[in-house]
Amino acid sequence: MDQPKHTLQQRILFGCIGSIIFLAIWTGFGYFLLNHQDFQNFAGFHPKATFQAFYHLLFDPWFWESVMASLKRIAIGLGCALLIGIPIGMIIGFYNLIWQLTYFPIQFLRMISPLSWMPIAILIFYTFDTAIYFLIAIACVWPILLNTAQGVNRVNKDFINMAINQGANDWQLLVKIVFPSALPYIIIGFRLALGLAWVILVPAEFLGVSSGLGYSINDARDTLEYDRLLAIVFAIGCLGLSLDSLVQLLEKRCYLKYTARFN
Repeated sequence: MDQPKHTLQQRILFGCIGSIIFLAIWTGFGYFLLNHQDFQNFAGFHPKATFQAFYHLLFDPWFWESVMASLKRIAIGLGCALLIGIPIGMIIGFYNLIWQLTYFPIQFLRMISPLSWMPIAILIFYTFDTAIYFLIAIACVWPILLNTAQGVNRVNKDFINMAINQGANDWQLLVKIVFPSALPYIIIGFRLALGLAWVILVPAEFLGVSSGLGYSINDARDTLEYDRLLAIVFAIGCLGLSLDSLVQLLEKRCYLKYTARFN
């Protein structure tokens, strides 16, 4: 079923209404904790306390160092996933025999929880940071690889036949026809991988590093600073939403260029 198209003003209005509903539910839950004797220690989960702590975080250099450390891990892990996933995805999408040979191994590995690799990563890699890069990469490579393969597989065969008739070799087909056609699917895979990277990041940063947003959450829990803990969680949500919005804009621009070029 196709989603109805809304104007920018309507999307902003609906977003504001949804945010108000979410804030109202959160506030009600916070008041429940404040007024219930058994949960007095969790008063920091109230929105007022959380937003006050979040405001202080914005002026805390240590918080921004944690943000940069986490973003660096996300960038390196995602970069490794892109370097592995795009070439392999293009190959298995372009050559049907290779797709048939690799289908079951890929699906088997994809179903293994990335966090289950954590003990192995600690044993193999020399530093905790390298282990975190590995965990993020192993989580993100599958949506990139599979979406790339799907995009390659859906390339208009008429374009490929025209290029072959003009003497194009396999490399030229991949670079000039296949990759530009598959790019919208690659960006979709990247967007899915970005969400997975944020999911994996926090538990991965419990490994033993002394920086990053996951470490900050663990530190706030140990010191019983629940307002700061939830403020950091809120910050993770804001950062993730901002990055996802940027990728979504890139996805739309890429789709417009694709339709203009190949239609």
